Amino acid sequence: MSPYPILVVTAVPAEAEALRSEIDPNLIVVEAVGVGPAAAAAGTARLLATRTYRAVLSAGIAGGFPGRAEIGSTVLATRSIAADLGAETPDGFLPVEELGFGNSRLDTDPTLLAALRTALPSAIPGEILTLSTVTGTATTADQLAARFPSAVAEAMEGYGVASAAAGARIPFAELRTISNPIGPRDRAAWRLPEAFTALRAAAPALSTLP
Repeated sequence: MSPYPILVVTAVPAEAEALRSEIDPNLIVVEAVGVGPAAAAAGTARLLATRTYRAVLSAGIAGGFPGRAEIGSTVLATRSIAADLGAETPDGFLPVEELGFGNSRLDTDPTLLAALRTALPSAIPGEILTLSTVTGTATTADQLAARFPSAVAEAMEGYGVASAAAGARIPFAELRTISNPIGPRDRAAWRLPEAFTALRAAAPALSTLP
């Protein structure tokens, strides 16, 4: 096994502490870098510049697509997608690829994904969307579900972490646990304890990564 640790990036300290409580800090380094894709990209790039890591993961809680990933479940990204990176038009949303300005989709490392799926056989694989604005209406949720039929969850950091990892040429993966369904914003419907319990339960799988 590589002598270098794996870096796991979360948005907030509560997510980082949930993971740290279940892993060996000599093998897995967990850091909270802030909320949103810009903070995630900048924070991850800073951490990668100060130490050598063999892989980078984005981890934390997320909203799940109803019927695809329910509250308390664990999801693994097949790719991270910047779902709101593009332009609105009278005919609908155009992703940045169609504007000719870059790429909004970054695949996760197949070796890391395979290892996580082996260690977490009940986890749900699929695309995880990164959004700067959390979905808060049924209309937006339906539009995202239609645009991304393979999406299982949405969060705010994965694509930023993936971008930093790609820039450093380091393997990337994303793991999330579901606290709420995406759609109309209803904090009373969030189940944070279940999501954090699932996050702690998934943490030992990180120590199995190559």
